[in-house]
Amino acid sequence: MTIDTARSLENLKLERDAIILYESLARIEKDDRRATAFRTIASNERRHADIWASRLRDLGVAVPEPGTPRLRIRFILAVARLFGTHAVADLVQALEGDEEAIYEDQASPEVAAIAADEREHAEIWKRLGDGNGRAKRPGNAATGRDGVRDAARTGKPAEIGDREGWHRSGRSGTLRAVIFGVSDGLVSNLSLVMGVAGASTQDPRVILLAGIAGLIAGSSSMAAGEYISMQSQRELFERQIELERAELEAMPEEEEAELAAVYRSKGFTHEESTRIAHRLFADKETALDTLVREELGLDPDELGSPWGAAFGSFVAFAVGAAVPVLPYVLGEGALAFYAALVLSLTALFAVGAGVSLLTGRSTLYSGLRQVAIGAIAAAVTYGVGALVGVAVA
Repeated sequence: MTIDTARSLENLKLERDAIILYESLARIEKDDRRATAFRTIASNERRHADIWASRLRDLGVAVPEPGTPRLRIRFILAVARLFGTHAVADLVQALEGDEEAIYEDQASPEVAAIAADEREHAEIWKRLGDGNGRAKRPGNAATGRDGVRDAARTGKPAEIGDREGWHRSGRSGTLRAVIFGVSDGLVSNLSLVMGVAGASTQDPRVILLAGIAGLIAGSSSMAAGEYISMQSQRELFERQIELERAELEAMPEEEEAELAAVYRSKGFTHEESTRIAHRLFADKETALDTLVREELGLDPDELGSPWGAAFGSFVAFAVGAAVPVLPYVLGEGALAFYAALVLSLTALFAVGAGVSLLTGRSTLYSGLRQVAIGAIAAAVTYGVGALVGVAVA
């Protein structure tokens, strides 16, 4: 098998970062049980690092000395030091998932074993706790939350999702609206300020007025658009649910047969699927809930919050749009112009870098991509503004 030297070096870096992460978490953690688990994972990561180091030596490649961990690791550790290891559970599980995905793209028995270890690490985190300090121990083992018992007492599928908060992030659309709002506020108002500055560099009051007007107009427009979009989507989903309810009332036998067909497609036998569907149809609300989830692919309890999305968009856009305006509130002339440009591009990089901490993409790539988008937009509008200003003059 051909060994990719560059990829092996990247894998070695991943594992060394993981060693630093878990050894640091073990030192931060006060609970002996959790600290021991972190040290166990660190030991696994050290074994993985030795595998990649040995591969590189076999190729005659000099193994580099351990360096500073990447920004994502430093961010997780900073949060853990401030708020404890429970606060970073979701971030670390996402990190483990990303590493598992990386290894699944590399075919070899050793890599498959490492990927399996990464999956086990994520499971260890789930057993340690759900990110809110509640232990997750199976059966009747000591204290803490008994996940099996809780699942047995569950009355509705939504109750499981309520307990497992790590599945819920972003489903309502509010997180997406906030991220989009900050980025849009920065890019659009920076472009507006640069365009007006290009046309009217002699009067900073015009630039300030334009920036404030852009902030208010953009925030209101974003909020209104997000509300209408989310509300329309919600109304569409509610309409689909009501149609399903009407079908259930008008032809329950046909709907029961359709649900049985759904379960047959999932691998149940004809007798099993018929029995399950018949049992579910003993209660109309349970039947409707199941039909909506299985046939329509909707979660009736997660249709999105129009007001939450609108408020998040308004605030996020206003925060982003305020950045290029602030220098003109505090100063004027060339100093304010360059300060607005530098501050806005720095903020754009921070937004891109912040998103990368959640998505797992390269921090530098995500940040520079965001900067490039903003810089191009600002340059174009500045050029247009300058041309318009000359023509008017």
